[in-house]
Amino acid sequence: MLIPALPAPARWALYFLLATGGAVLSVAALAGIALILAYPQLPSLEVLTDYQPKIPLRIYSSDGQLIGEFGEERRNFARIKDVPTVMKQAILAAEDERFYQHPGIDTLGVLRAAYSNFVGGGKRQGASTITMQVARNFFLSSEKTLTRKLYEMLLAFKIENNLGKDQIFEIYLNQIYLGQRAYGFSAAAQIYFGKALKDVSVAEAAMLAGLPKAPSAYNPVANPKRAQLRQRYVLRRMHELDFISDAQWKAAQTEALYIKRDVNDFGVRAEYVAEMARQIAAERFPDDVYSRGLRVITTIDHGEQQAAYRAVRRGVIDYDRRHGYRGAEAYVDVKDITSDQDEEFEELLTEYDDSDDLLPAIVLEATPKLVRAYLRGGEVLKIGDEGLKFAARMLDDKAAPNKRVRRGAVIRVQKFDKGGWQIVQLPDVEAAFVAASPVDGAIRALVGGFDFNRSKFNHVTQAWRQPGSSFKPFIYSAGLEKGYTPASVIPDEPVSISAEETGSQAWEPKNYDGKYEGPMSLRTALAKSKNMVSIRLLRSIGTRYAQDYVTRFGFDADKHPPYLTLALGAGSVTPWQQLGAYSIFANGGYRIEPYIVRQILDDKGNVLAATQPSLAGDESLRAIDARNAWLMDSMMHDVVRRGTATRAAAVLKRGDLAGKTGTTNDYIDAWFCGYQPTVVGIAWIGFDQPKRMGNGETGGAAALPIWIGFMEHALKNVPESWQETPDGLVSITANDPAGKASREMIYKELLPPPAEEEEKEEPRQAPAPVQDAKPKLVEKPVAEKPAPPKPATEKKN
Repeated sequence: MLIPALPAPARWALYFLLATGGAVLSVAALAGIALILAYPQLPSLEVLTDYQPKIPLRIYSSDGQLIGEFGEERRNFARIKDVPTVMKQAILAAEDERFYQHPGIDTLGVLRAAYSNFVGGGKRQGASTITMQVARNFFLSSEKTLTRKLYEMLLAFKIENNLGKDQIFEIYLNQIYLGQRAYGFSAAAQIYFGKALKDVSVAEAAMLAGLPKAPSAYNPVANPKRAQLRQRYVLRRMHELDFISDAQWKAAQTEALYIKRDVNDFGVRAEYVAEMARQIAAERFPDDVYSRGLRVITTIDHGEQQAAYRAVRRGVIDYDRRHGYRGAEAYVDVKDITSDQDEEFEELLTEYDDSDDLLPAIVLEATPKLVRAYLRGGEVLKIGDEGLKFAARMLDDKAAPNKRVRRGAVIRVQKFDKGGWQIVQLPDVEAAFVAASPVDGAIRALVGGFDFNRSKFNHVTQAWRQPGSSFKPFIYSAGLEKGYTPASVIPDEPVSISAEETGSQAWEPKNYDGKYEGPMSLRTALAKSKNMVSIRLLRSIGTRYAQDYVTRFGFDADKHPPYLTLALGAGSVTPWQQLGAYSIFANGGYRIEPYIVRQILDDKGNVLAATQPSLAGDESLRAIDARNAWLMDSMMHDVVRRGTATRAAAVLKRGDLAGKTGTTNDYIDAWFCGYQPTVVGIAWIGFDQPKRMGNGETGGAAALPIWIGFMEHALKNVPESWQETPDGLVSITANDPAGKASREMIYKELLPPPAEEEEKEEPRQAPAPVQDAKPKLVEKPVAEKPAPPKPATEKKN
């Protein structure tokens, strides 16, 4: 049978179809051969099927609040079932809308990208699916070659054939890098927004979902404007895919997002605590400490920690304001910038970190009546009236050129509580505060300095400073052991000390106020912090005896030379030492050691190590006689009741507060060390390079407000309490030098024997040496498994 000849056009069409079909078959054959040869060479998927992500070391408060995280990769593993729907939808809209339909490669996406690139004249779109991104992140480099792309596609097929869609998505959710050292969306939610992934809003989810494409370019910290453009794109795609409604789309576009600039801001400012806990964990478990998911449970209460942080900040800023504005922080070159919204301002501000609410800004215009300044993120502030008062003298044309607030000056601004902004400055002075239970030494709050990011030097544990008058209670305690009583009278009169007695040069000490009141009781002298009485008391009991005696409180003998200057606190202590020492007065005479780590857990909640603290009440830990502790407690109550710390009683309106102010020579250090029977607190303020803080900057003026600020929170709804009177004390009627009679407690053996009896006085025995009270972090068998840290809850007051 003859086939009729085809017309020429039809023949050409047939030739074209045959040629195209042959080409397609050839390509398919080649692809098949390549697949047969390459597929067996693909790497094993064991790293995916047995996915073990690196989990950083995490530090928690005692009530389960995250306060620190350490590791090269910030990651918080999240199960797919725990990821909110809005987050999944945002990722699918941004990265792979047909993820649950395609077999690892999105053919429609490839064709769309190819068309776009052809029309656009270059490679402008990719077509990587979520599965392909997983393959690339685990097995391939980031080079852009045809070979790598082929392996990426083959690996995607292999992954899809071995893992379910939810498994692949879960790995992606936890493995993808999202900037700021954050791996996975759960970690990114914490780092960028300071919240759990389950709590993100539509707008926040869209911002996070925009990051995988380019974590640096779309980083909302470094590039807020680009990040917002990317977020808007993701929101539009979510709306087009009917993931969100019209109302949700509109609301998300206008929602103001709070972006954390400090990756270590976990909502609780406890950076110094976290660093101490990190060091303890790294010393105990050095292998893989930053990647095995260890959890360190500290002793601090997150509410009290926040109170301590706020108290230190307020105390330092109040001191700083009392001493005036020093001028602009720095100057930047803005002569070539003509627009108030130039991105160059953002670049210039990258050199200046926020210090909590003290934010850097660049002055655009400055007059004595108005300052306009550029704030990070693009907001232009207008500051006038009240906001300029602090910096007024540096707005004058007569101000020093290197300090004057003018265009290009870098200043600090702070928001008023009532709204509006004010010019402030970064303080030069430093401060520290620490509080603990006097029963077992558990640290309840610790702030090692004004700003951890500015100075990581922990003033609580590392700063050796003169204690000044805050050391007097230990000299008085030594005096009680030598037979003195609170009613003993010593003259408050000038004294001249020879060079031999001081160990250096002749010394004529003075009282703080330069006034002398003549003979007075030890109780009154301590309340009024009379230097002359302390010196005479120390001279009477002996400097060597006192030097040895104070070691019972945990002080180092070599830091307190045996000279009469010891009476005024001329030695060296740390706030940590002061905490342990004052705890002895608060707990009835027992030497307990402060500690900050309660437990170390593995990633499954098994206890690896736990601290076993010493407890007050154990007689092997007795440092001083119970009667001595009670009398000193009574005398320090008078410091608060009628002495140098009356402000504490007035503000807190309590009668169970005790403590001692401390001011060193020439106002270089200021202290307040005080307690209530349930909590001991130590506050210090001074310059890192010791220098005069200024007239009137005493412990009562500069340090006591920090202590009060903390105790307002810590003692809220805590009933008043006092130490029980120990056996061996008797009440007597004592007359002060003015003839006023009062009741006073003294050691029973100090009563004179009845006239008709000749009683031989028995020498009083010194307390036995104190056993080592240092709490031990004891390793536990892994079998023990307590419940993991409870979610943070608001403490009820």
